[in-house]
Parts: sequence; structure tokens; C-alpha cells
Amino acid sequence: ELGWPESVPYLDRPPSPLEFYREWVSPNKPCIIQNAISHWPALKKWSSAYLREVVGPKVVSVAVTPNGYADAVFQDRFVMPEERQMLFMDFLDIVEKKVTSPNVFYVQKQCSNLTEEFPELVCDVQPDIPWMTEALGKKPDAVNFWLGESAAVTSLHKDHYENLYCVISGEKHFLLHPPSDRPFIPYELYQPATYQVSEDGSFQIVDEKSADKVPWIPLDPLNPNLERYPEYAQAKPLQCTVKAGEMLYLPSLWFHHVQQSHGCIAVNYWYDMEYDLKYSYYQLLDCLTKTMKVL
Repeated sequence: ELGWPESVPYLDRPPSPLEFYREWVSPNKPCIIQNAISHWPALKKWSSAYLREVVGPKVVSVAVTPNGYADAVFQDRFVMPEERQMLFMDFLDIVEKKVTSPNVFYVQKQCSNLTEEFPELVCDVQPDIPWMTEALGKKPDAVNFWLGESAAVTSLHKDHYENLYCVISGEKHFLLHPPSDRPFIPYELYQPATYQVSEDGSFQIVDEKSADKVPWIPLDPLNPNLERYPEYAQAKPLQCTVKAGEMLYLPSLWFHHVQQSHGCIAVNYWYDMEYDLKYSYYQLLDCLTKTMKVL
């Protein structure tokens, strides 16, 4: 009814800045763009051997969890991963299964880690996406590098960014909800906590006692508990797979849940959203949803 497509459409080429803003950013619609990064050296160069040679001896930040869910609701807590500092070559040994571990490892630190922790790789991609930068009149706030195991899952959430998600190798599997599905998506407040490793190698969940409670989505869209969250049956998810060499435009405020093939490598660009009428409409919808739950 609001004009959302039943599937994520494909563009066979990168658009002009005006076209992209008019057709996709302004109406807040996702799309998959082909042939937008085909000129990147990374598509040919970023083999495991290359990454091991160029970045291997460096210490980098790796998210480690017992179950693959970082930044997710578990045992009535919003649990963040252990952030382990380790040699990148040791991380690659785990991804390549040269070393076995009962835990799940994922390079996913979202602080522009490509430029901050992996500057050796920046020359193989681009510091920004020129047509997006021109369309929005700003540079990206962050450029992130992602590499991890297939067991690593990103729980359902939304971001206040216009997101260009570029897959270098492997595949990413996205489940998407438009902002208009907010009344059907449950939020609850959770005590924040962090996974910490004990001396015997097991994980324990340690509360961040001085931190405020975190609003998060407890529902797993792949296996929703409709007895507890019956409203979710009215939501209409879109699913898409982004393959190597493709770029997903994920509009701001869209809910997304992400899975990946083993060893998938990706780079994404976060451009700050405009806090315009779209944001005001979302805030209104969010407030109405919360009010109806109280009533």
C-alpha cells in the first residue's frame, strides 16, 4: 500500500547522483546495484593469501561469541561480543579451519575499521562512492570491513544511516523490513552485558551495571515466536542475496537481519541520514506504536 516492492529490484549499472537520489534515497527504497564495484582491485586481489600477506602480522579487533550472535538479545540481556585483540593471521587460521574453535569469530567492528585498522586495504576499494557522495552532498561517516564465519549472524535492527553494502567475495543474505512495519516489530528494554571468557575457556555474561538499558528487538525473524509476538504475522519481510561484485543500497531506518556464506568479505559505507520529514514520520509511528501497547 505504501509502494514497497515485493522483491528488491536490480539496477544493471550505477545510477547518476540525481537519479539515485530521486528514485531511491528520497522514496527510501532498497535496490541491488550491479557493475558498481567491478573496477575495484579488491574483487581480484582479496584472496586469503593476499590478506594474510598484507594484513596478517597486524593485531586487529575480532568479535567472539559462543553462538554467533553479537549485539543480540540472549537470556534476557542485550549481550555484546567479547572484543578480542588478535593477530589477523590467527583469525584467518580459524576462518580457514586450520585451527578449530568452539566459538564464532567475526571481524565486524563498526567504527570505520577499514580506514582505522585495515588502511593497507583502502587502496583496493574506494574511500567513498562518488555518485552517492554527490547525491547526498557529504562523505561517509564510516567505511567498515567485514569478514567472518557462516555462523556469525546479525540480529534484526535498524540504523540511522544510508548504507551501501558491497560484497567482495561470497554472499550476504538479508531479511528486510520497511520502517512502516514498525508496529509489528517488538522492542523491549534490556540490561546491557558483555561476553567474557573464563579461565577454562567458557563464556560468561557480565552485566554492564553502570550502563542504561538498551532498546532492542528480541524476535528472530527466521523463527518468530508468534505466540509471544502475534503482531509480527502482519509484517511483510523482503529477502535478498547480495553476491560478490554486487552492492545493496539499504535505506536508513530499514530493519535488517543478516547472514553470510563462510568467509564472506564485504565493505560498507555509512552515510549519515537526513533528519527530515521521513525521520519525523518514523518517530511519530514509533510513538504511536508504544502508546498503543500501553493502552
